[in-house]
Amino acid sequence: MSKDLLLTIDNGTQSIRALIFDLQGNLLAKEQIKFTPPYFSPEPGWAELPPQEYWQSLCKACQTLWQTSKIDKSRLAGVTLTTQRGTLVNVDASGKPLRPAILWLDQRKVDPAPSIHPLWAIIFKALGATPTIEYFLKEAEANWIYANEPDIWKNTHKFLLLSGYLIYQLIDKFVDSVGAQVGFIPFDYKSLQWAPSWSWQWAHLPVTRKMLPELYPPGQVLGEITRSASEATGIPEGLPLVAAAADKACEVLGSGGIEPSIGCLSFGTTATINVTHNSYIEHTRLIPPYPSAVPGCYSVEAQISRGFWMVSWFLEEFGHLEKHLSATSGVQVEKLFDDMIKDIPAGSMGLILQPFWSPGVKFPGPEAKGGIIGFGDVHTRAHLYRSILEGLGYALREGTERIEKRTRIPIERLRVSGGGSQSDTAMQITADIFGVPAERPHLFETSGLGAAIDAAVGLDFYTDFPTAIHAMTRPGKQFLPIEKNKNIYNQLYESVYKRMYYHLKPLYEKIRKITGYPE
Repeated sequence: MSKDLLLTIDNGTQSIRALIFDLQGNLLAKEQIKFTPPYFSPEPGWAELPPQEYWQSLCKACQTLWQTSKIDKSRLAGVTLTTQRGTLVNVDASGKPLRPAILWLDQRKVDPAPSIHPLWAIIFKALGATPTIEYFLKEAEANWIYANEPDIWKNTHKFLLLSGYLIYQLIDKFVDSVGAQVGFIPFDYKSLQWAPSWSWQWAHLPVTRKMLPELYPPGQVLGEITRSASEATGIPEGLPLVAAAADKACEVLGSGGIEPSIGCLSFGTTATINVTHNSYIEHTRLIPPYPSAVPGCYSVEAQISRGFWMVSWFLEEFGHLEKHLSATSGVQVEKLFDDMIKDIPAGSMGLILQPFWSPGVKFPGPEAKGGIIGFGDVHTRAHLYRSILEGLGYALREGTERIEKRTRIPIERLRVSGGGSQSDTAMQITADIFGVPAERPHLFETSGLGAAIDAAVGLDFYTDFPTAIHAMTRPGKQFLPIEKNKNIYNQLYESVYKRMYYHLKPLYEKIRKITGYPE
């Protein structure tokens, strides 16, 4: 029997999925294990989860997959892994975690902030980089653990991203993919390797080079599934594990976004717009592009923190009726929300939302807060819900324009992934605000598919990435801009939305000074 199938492990924030793809990009089998809860908060703003829970869930997802699917495991040619970005794990020499993983959405900060070396302080000041560097040092998980849990740091043999931890469990090697390196770590995003010895990062982080894994480009074989991993997961022993990338990068690849004229939107907890480019391009000064799932390329990204999390917020605060109706009727809450706003006109009768629910580092700045203007007695919670979708669309268009300005390549098509992409209303709003066609990929599991494409090229099923993308991806349902809505949105965006932040920024700063929030 030919080996013509690929197994992808996709470890997100809410769940882990075991997925089997064929070489045409069809999803043949899937098993999902949800994390309940997805994280713990020992302190306000913290987000932690024992790394063992990720591994145990991985094992359960795979073992269940073999039981529920009719797939013959002997057809598997390889396995690959993609995970959430920026989640970090301290392990000892045996790979045993020393403390819970700190998730990417953890908000703890080092207080007081680590001091900057005097020589570097002069350089940063001359470059206008001091606020960005200070933000990095306060946010770096390594600095927090070093300052608050010195015994943990003293006993740390390796400081790994979640991808590196799971890879170790599978093949017993401390290795990771270049494409997974996203976080407050000593990584050189321009050269796509660990920072050079003279870099400022080594002087301001307690991490040493020996504490980091060896890196390999996406598509390269990292090792083989060990006997113990095979017994725990049911994955055949000796199966090659191929390097992929972080989940957002794999989403872009699985959406077919290899050309800079294709904008890949992700409607997830963090809403993003990405384009793939073969040159290092900062869409905002000092904010680097991330590694792509295509080796040697970059993913130029603008993001809205707490993006489609705002839909979950709305559900919890204002969607009690829909939650009840969903429980009794079996209709998904998102479908009920779409029905609720079907008669609300484009522009939400002048209600405009700025989705800066979490502060940024450059744009928006650390003082940023969310804003809603234009309220009148005509407005209902339906208008508020639609204004959330529109506000996210405006913010992503703004990020897109910054990217286009730097790449000098206009975005002509949109590919939209993530949970929010399943809403037809959200898709139509996106097409109308951007003024270009918005397409869903042919399947929902784009992150897992992108990782499978890495494996397909790495195992020589395809000679290169363009060929693999052509064979394994294709557009799904397309949404074309509605001219009337496009004109309304364009006027609101240019005349109102783009001016909101600069008018409100002084007020945000005063709020921050008076209340201390956001920190």
